[in-house]
Amino acid sequence: MNLDFTAILPSLPYILKGIGVTLKIVIVAGLLGFAFGIVLAIFKISKSKALNWFADAYTSIFRGTPLILQLMIIYYGLPQLIGFEIDSYTAAVAAFSLNSAAYISEIIRAGILAVDRGQKEAAMALGVPGERMMRDIILPQAMKNILPALMNEFITLTKESAIVTVIAVDDIMRRSYIVGGDQYRFFEPLIFAGLIYYVMVITLTMIGKAVERRLRQSD
Repeated sequence: MNLDFTAILPSLPYILKGIGVTLKIVIVAGLLGFAFGIVLAIFKISKSKALNWFADAYTSIFRGTPLILQLMIIYYGLPQLIGFEIDSYTAAVAAFSLNSAAYISEIIRAGILAVDRGQKEAAMALGVPGERMMRDIILPQAMKNILPALMNEFITLTKESAIVTVIAVDDIMRRSYIVGGDQYRFFEPLIFAGLIYYVMVITLTMIGKAVERRLRQSD
């Protein structure tokens, strides 16, 4: 084997700069996906058949097609319809947030339905408006139940963010590939990129467990 990790040492700062790019995409897309996921979840449990149909159709489409296809349609295909180009960062955030919302909506819907029906009945008996009941009573309890699933979705989002390299976003993966191309040594920089993703995932897992423990203590 002809492996030499010292050969990529000068390029490590360049690769590490990709962490900021990756986190920026993941955090923004995660927050937007979470917000839209709440809206979709409410649509799914509403009494309106039109809203039910829209939310179900949306979830079916975004869960039933590859994320990389959605990303490439937004980046390469959408400009054909709207008449102007979309920068790679915006396309990445849009694709990941729209895709994540579909999965998060199912998680939140399940969490809402898992809340004791007596909570809703008690709130209705006290005359609490529906919007306030959902915001102050149902959703807070649902969040405690679905936190592990939400963290898993965020971890998945972090790992899948590597596909943005196909639209030339300078994230961890693309920078590692560029270093490999410059030095004709791909194994070493890609292994280093894998190590970075692994550390990020382990860190997120630890944060999720710490938050979950704190929520249990507050019960």
